[in-house]
Amino acid sequence: MIYLMYILTAVIAYLLGSISVGILTSKLLGGPNLREVGSGNTGATNALRAMGLKGGIIVFVGDILKALIASLIGRALCGFEGMLIAAVCVIAGHIWPVFFGFKGGKGVSCVCGAIFLAYNPEAVLAYLLTIGIIALTKYVSLGSCCLVSIFAILVTIREALTGIPHWYAIPWAFAIAALVIWRHKENIVRLAKGTERKLGEKKQ
Repeated sequence: MIYLMYILTAVIAYLLGSISVGILTSKLLGGPNLREVGSGNTGATNALRAMGLKGGIIVFVGDILKALIASLIGRALCGFEGMLIAAVCVIAGHIWPVFFGFKGGKGVSCVCGAIFLAYNPEAVLAYLLTIGIIALTKYVSLGSCCLVSIFAILVTIREALTGIPHWYAIPWAFAIAALVIWRHKENIVRLAKGTERKLGEKKQ
């Protein structure tokens, strides 16, 4: 029975993640098709560049909320393990949305919402450090990769200090980090070349 609940949690979370807040917001505000402008992603960063601050904030908050809702449902159905399952699946849904041709965002906003309930102190610390990195460098992509990396390290430290009661959370955190970093592979190449656009910088 518990395995059926795990499957149900995964399906619900994936379907929630597949709701593209970016595309829906763009249609509502009369903006461009996010998959046809900028980076082609439907996440908050491309929404910010394509629709301005209002559109970017709406998409960012909406993606966080759908991930939080997925985590709450996961916790209600399967406890702590359910939150971890929901987190991975809502992020996967955001990146590969079944309702929108499997072409979505890079998962960062969803990560912000998905990790909050399971590891609140670690998530908040990762948020704060990421905000500092973005403020100093103006590189959202660098901050995004740092966010998931910092979070994975903090989860490992917490589990090690508490006797590893949830050992499976360590590979879970690193799997999320690897997925998000992989989604930013092109950004990483541009960062290395010095051609990555900074926050607020106009496209040449």
